[in-house]
Amino acid sequence: MSQPITEVPPNTAAPVPHDPPPSRPPPIPDHTNDHPMITRSKNHIHKPLTKLSMTSLLSSAPSEPTCASQALKSPEWRRAMSEEFDALIHNGTWVLVPPNTSQNIVGCKWVFRIKRSPDGSISRFKARLVAKGFHQRPGLDYTDTFSPVVKTTTIRVLLCLAVTKGWPLRQLDVNNAFLQGHLTEDVFMAQPPGFVDPAFPSHVCRLQRAIYGLKQAPRAWYNELRQFLIQKGFVNSRSDTSLFIFNANGCVIFLLVYVDDIIVTGSDGNLVNEFITSLARRFSIKDLGALSYFLGVEVLPCASGLFLSQKKYVTELLTRTKMLDSKPVTTPLPTDRELKLLDGTSLTDVTEFRQVIGALQYLSFTRPDIAFAVNKLAQFMHHPTTGHWAIAKRLLRYLHGTISHGLVVRRDSPLLLHAFSDADWAGNQDDRTSTSAYVVFLGSNAISWCSRKQRSVARSSTEAEYRAVATTASEVIWLTSLLRELMIPMAGPPTIYCDNIGATYLCSNPVFHSRMKHIAIDFHFVREKVQSNQLRISHVSSADQLADSLTKPLSRTRFCLLRSKISVSEMPTVLWGRVKEV
Repeated sequence: MSQPITEVPPNTAAPVPHDPPPSRPPPIPDHTNDHPMITRSKNHIHKPLTKLSMTSLLSSAPSEPTCASQALKSPEWRRAMSEEFDALIHNGTWVLVPPNTSQNIVGCKWVFRIKRSPDGSISRFKARLVAKGFHQRPGLDYTDTFSPVVKTTTIRVLLCLAVTKGWPLRQLDVNNAFLQGHLTEDVFMAQPPGFVDPAFPSHVCRLQRAIYGLKQAPRAWYNELRQFLIQKGFVNSRSDTSLFIFNANGCVIFLLVYVDDIIVTGSDGNLVNEFITSLARRFSIKDLGALSYFLGVEVLPCASGLFLSQKKYVTELLTRTKMLDSKPVTTPLPTDRELKLLDGTSLTDVTEFRQVIGALQYLSFTRPDIAFAVNKLAQFMHHPTTGHWAIAKRLLRYLHGTISHGLVVRRDSPLLLHAFSDADWAGNQDDRTSTSAYVVFLGSNAISWCSRKQRSVARSSTEAEYRAVATTASEVIWLTSLLRELMIPMAGPPTIYCDNIGATYLCSNPVFHSRMKHIAIDFHFVREKVQSNQLRISHVSSADQLADSLTKPLSRTRFCLLRSKISVSEMPTVLWGRVKEV
């Protein structure tokens, strides 16, 4: 039997050390432990045990080097650098030539990244040789630099189409994508640090192919891939230049390109496999199988279709801002406080605020419920204050409470296009401008949304709503052309629902009201679309206005109701285990 622990009165406690430092006296225990076990406390050791601290565990994790000399000391990073250098040589990226005074030598550096899986584990160490593009001279080292990037709305539309049709979704990753592009200009670069040719130490690299960091590299890679796809019978979409369409013998293949990440889907799985094989013969690609993790978004199959989640991204953001242990709230913005330009004192360091808002903008990919809050806070990035930062932290607390929420893509959804348009008249307290907002649905799936400040002051609620309808109509017309290219039949003209009767009448009434003559003429294209039966504008009650949460702060009950109706919901419990296994 173990010996009982006996407590004695405080006045019999063990004496403390003599002459303690006056600024930091050791704590006086309120009782004495007579157990024979010798503890750290009995030895007057009160510092925390670092080996049991999570901080020490995190600090022991491998870190990303900041320079080549530091990376060369690690076998993992040396291996990664050698793999990158071998790929550069294998692709014939450059030839060594003697330097001369007429050359503009572009510098280069190594960039190191630890690639992690959705569960946070390390998947691989990646080293990338990057040219210092800021050393390039326009007209000498480069001309055109623009490269198209796929629109997020196009990605959601394609996911809706594939889920509804039951098509396979495949994901590809191009190895060293930028090295595939050929250069038309003469560009000279210094030899990479740590890999200088000992036989020609003073020579420079004359680049034959594009390399990461060059201003024209993205465009060179896109042109190389585009030429290959066109030779294979693909057609470049007019609505989105990053979308390529193949249609032959009743079979279709759709391909989306986001730099070196590619999504492929089609009506015939065998034809898709044949295309991927031919693509692998031309480029070095990695077949990642079924679409699961794309641009930081987890794509999880569920009973209703697909669940799009950015849980890992939200967790990293909360960890970086030290908000992972914050108290959650149920709405992004408070209803009893108006955001103004001069709200509190100016922040001494605005970097963190701007970084957080930039991260939140990317999070809007799957979270339309935060669109209005992010748009509102982004209006103060030029002069953030303590009040704005407090609201931003409240938004992070909302994300902490809804960390498992995401966008649902339902398969049992008819492919019918409709939208909800709304405006908050004179809602901006600083300049009395209004906020336009819309949510566009393909069946029951939200595919596009926007919350944006209007550029000029509206003189009436009808004018504010009419401008919002015009913005929505522009998006709907573009989506109509995209769906036509995707060969999705339209049963009738798309419908835009507006909760303002005056704006609804103004869209279809051929008589131009005298009180509306000051509105810019470019907004009146809506009336032409309605009269030509390309659009339908219909009135909806304010209670059924699904875009209401994108124009103003709402109460908890109203906000949660609208959030569920715009396809944002909590991750199904059956997926929790699968997320941890990814």
